[in-house]
Amino acid sequence: MKQKKAGLTRRGKVAIAVAGVAIIGGGTIWFQVHSAAVAKDEKEAAALQIQMKKLELEEMRIRNEQMSAEKKAAAASAEKIQAAVDKCVKDSSGLIGKGYGSPSRSDVVADCKQQYESLDGSGMQAAGNAQNASNGGGGGINSSALLGLVAGGGLAVAVFARKGRKADA
Repeated sequence: MKQKKAGLTRRGKVAIAVAGVAIIGGGTIWFQVHSAAVAKDEKEAAALQIQMKKLELEEMRIRNEQMSAEKKAAAASAEKIQAAVDKCVKDSSGLIGKGYGSPSRSDVVADCKQQYESLDGSGMQAAGNAQNASNGGGGGINSSALLGLVAGGGLAVAVFARKGRKADA
């Protein structure tokens, strides 16, 4: 009797070799297909990202143009109002410091500002916003204090004008 050798037969070895080649070949093809799909996805993502950056830049450009136009309009409105206030102060300068109870320069300026700000409140709002944006804010007199100051000055002028008429009579 012939003794059998331990191990695979020739046919078994061929089957294992064919299966190994099939697994390695299939894995290589799968890896190439997967790599191509990943590369394609990365290219699409990069193209989408570039498109989004372009849209963001366009949006920023439009916002900057709007802000520039608003600043120009606010500055023009503020210049018109400032010229009107300056003219009002110049016309009212004859009243300043003429005697006891006459308005001070700051009273006249406040009165003129209030008069012309109420005519074009929207422009002053825009001008104030533009100035606050460029200057970073600042202090000042609030509107109720300004109104009280102007009303008090007007009352004082009226009272002293009336006393002056009684003294003349």
